[in-house]
Amino acid sequence: MNHNTGPSQRSPYQKAKQRVDELKGFYWHLAIYIIVHAFLVLNFILGWAWNEGFGIWTVGLSLFGWGIGLAFHAFQVFGMSRIFGKNWEERKIREYMEQEEKDKQNYV
Repeated sequence: MNHNTGPSQRSPYQKAKQRVDELKGFYWHLAIYIIVHAFLVLNFILGWAWNEGFGIWTVGLSLFGWGIGLAFHAFQVFGMSRIFGKNWEERKIREYMEQEEKDKQNYV
Protein backbone atom coordinates (compact mmCIF):
# COMPACT_ATOMS: atom_id res chain seq x y z
CA MET A 1 0.00 0.00 0.00
CA ASN A 2 1.46 3.36 -1.05
CA HIS A 3 0.74 6.25 1.31
CA ASN A 4 3.03 8.75 -0.38
CA THR A 5 1.33 12.15 -0.21
CA GLY A 6 4.15 14.37 -1.40
CA PRO A 7 3.52 17.64 -3.21
CA SER A 8 3.03 15.89 -6.56
CA GLN A 9 0.51 13.45 -5.04
CA ARG A 10 -1.85 16.05 -3.57
CA SER A 11 -5.03 17.18 -5.29
CA PRO A 12 -5.47 20.77 -6.45
CA TYR A 13 -7.95 21.24 -3.59
CA GLN A 14 -5.39 20.07 -1.02
CA LYS A 15 -2.74 22.37 -2.48
CA ALA A 16 -5.12 25.34 -2.47
CA LYS A 17 -6.25 24.54 1.09
CA GLN A 18 -2.64 24.41 2.28
CA ARG A 19 -1.92 27.75 0.60
CA VAL A 20 -4.99 29.35 2.23
CA ASP A 21 -3.95 27.94 5.62
CA GLU A 22 -0.44 29.39 5.18
CA LEU A 23 -1.86 32.80 4.27
CA LYS A 24 -4.33 32.70 7.15
CA GLY A 25 -1.53 31.83 9.57
CA PHE A 26 0.60 34.72 8.35
CA TYR A 27 -2.25 37.23 8.54
CA TRP A 28 -3.08 36.12 12.10
CA HIS A 29 0.59 36.49 13.00
CA LEU A 30 0.63 39.99 11.49
CA ALA A 31 -2.62 41.00 13.25
CA ILE A 32 -1.36 39.83 16.65
CA TYR A 33 1.97 41.62 16.07
CA ILE A 34 0.14 44.87 15.30
CA ILE A 35 -2.26 44.59 18.25
CA VAL A 36 0.43 43.70 20.80
CA HIS A 37 2.83 46.36 19.63
CA ALA A 38 0.15 49.02 19.38
CA PHE A 39 -0.60 48.31 23.04
CA LEU A 40 3.11 48.34 23.99
CA VAL A 41 3.79 51.61 22.16
CA LEU A 42 0.67 53.25 23.58
CA ASN A 43 1.57 52.00 27.04
CA PHE A 44 5.09 53.39 26.67
CA ILE A 45 3.89 56.75 25.36
CA LEU A 46 1.41 57.18 28.17
CA GLY A 47 4.04 56.04 30.69
CA TRP A 48 1.92 53.45 32.47
CA ALA A 49 4.07 50.37 32.25
CA TRP A 50 7.72 50.67 33.22
CA ASN A 51 10.27 52.66 35.10
CA GLU A 52 12.16 55.42 33.34
CA GLY A 53 14.67 54.20 30.72
CA PHE A 54 13.51 50.59 30.64
CA GLY A 55 10.41 50.77 28.46
CA ILE A 56 12.02 51.94 25.25
CA TRP A 57 14.35 48.93 25.19
CA THR A 58 11.52 46.54 25.90
CA VAL A 59 9.34 47.98 23.15
CA GLY A 60 12.25 48.33 20.71
CA LEU A 61 13.59 44.82 21.23
CA SER A 62 10.11 43.37 20.95
CA LEU A 63 9.39 45.27 17.74
CA PHE A 64 12.77 44.30 16.27
CA GLY A 65 12.89 40.67 17.40
CA TRP A 66 9.31 39.79 16.61
CA GLY A 67 9.59 41.81 13.38
CA ILE A 68 12.45 39.57 12.25
CA GLY A 69 10.32 36.52 13.00
CA LEU A 70 7.43 38.06 11.08
CA ALA A 71 9.72 38.79 8.12
CA PHE A 72 10.89 35.16 8.03
CA HIS A 73 7.27 34.04 8.18
CA ALA A 74 6.48 36.34 5.23
CA PHE A 75 9.41 34.91 3.22
CA GLN A 76 8.18 31.39 3.99
CA VAL A 77 4.61 32.17 2.90
CA PHE A 78 5.16 34.52 -0.02
CA GLY A 79 8.62 33.41 -1.11
CA MET A 80 11.40 35.48 -2.58
CA SER A 81 9.66 35.69 -5.96
CA ARG A 82 7.15 38.16 -4.51
CA ILE A 83 9.99 40.42 -3.46
CA PHE A 84 12.20 40.17 -6.52
CA GLY A 85 9.47 39.41 -9.07
CA LYS A 86 9.26 36.64 -11.61
CA ASN A 87 12.44 35.69 -13.44
CA TRP A 88 14.50 38.09 -11.33
CA GLU A 89 17.45 35.73 -11.18
CA GLU A 90 17.48 35.21 -14.95
CA ARG A 91 17.30 38.96 -15.61
CA LYS A 92 20.20 39.65 -13.24
CA ILE A 93 22.31 36.93 -14.86
CA ARG A 94 21.63 38.41 -18.32
CA GLU A 95 22.41 41.89 -17.01
CA TYR A 96 25.78 40.80 -15.59
CA MET A 97 26.65 38.86 -18.74
CA GLU A 98 25.86 41.89 -20.90
CA GLN A 99 27.94 44.12 -18.64
CA GLU A 100 30.86 41.70 -18.80
CA GLU A 101 30.59 41.61 -22.60
CA LYS A 102 30.66 45.43 -22.74
CA ASP A 103 33.69 45.48 -20.44
CA LYS A 104 35.51 43.00 -22.71
CA GLN A 105 34.80 45.14 -25.77
CA ASN A 106 36.12 48.23 -24.00
CA TYR A 107 39.47 46.55 -23.28
CA VAL A 108 40.00 44.84 -26.64
